[in-house]
Amino acid sequence: MKLKRFVFGLFFLLISLYAEAQKKIEGPLIHGYGETFAVPQPDLAVDTEADYKVVFDIANAPEDPAKLNPYFNTVARFLNMHAHAGIEKSKLQPVLVVHGSAAFGLLKNKFYKEQFGVDNPNLELLNTLHKLKIPVILCGQTAGARDISVEKRWGKTQLALSAMTALIQYQNMDYALISF
Repeated sequence: MKLKRFVFGLFFLLISLYAEAQKKIEGPLIHGYGETFAVPQPDLAVDTEADYKVVFDIANAPEDPAKLNPYFNTVARFLNMHAHAGIEKSKLQPVLVVHGSAAFGLLKNKFYKEQFGVDNPNLELLNTLHKLKIPVILCGQTAGARDISVEKRWGKTQLALSAMTALIQYQNMDYALISF
């Protein structure tokens, strides 16, 4: 009888640990975006003293223009998961370099709605990233090719000669490249 209780108790303990490990958590830096999963005791320890300088190469947009660009959301995930792991915000230094179809996600709402018939679902997250002082850089070549003039784009967008130029410059400043 005791063995049966022990096995039964162990079973529920393992299920509850599994459920806890699969529970999504949000924040602490960005709420409403960038949910992550708790990873208790990872085998590769997180270096909480390191600087996490990363340039995100974002070229794609979702097929449904009413949906948030998941690659913009990945930047929120990067921030939240590392903050949960104990890394100070000052050590988290992401940059977004946007080109290709992802560039339309940087349109002001009026122009996004003209183009796609829906509100731009990216603006709230972009504004939050801006408040956290995270640069969002648009490829100048994409802006020209897709007619994304300064009047049409989100006001906090920075413009580079090209995505290639921005990616090279940030990598020369010891930023790690994450490309999708």
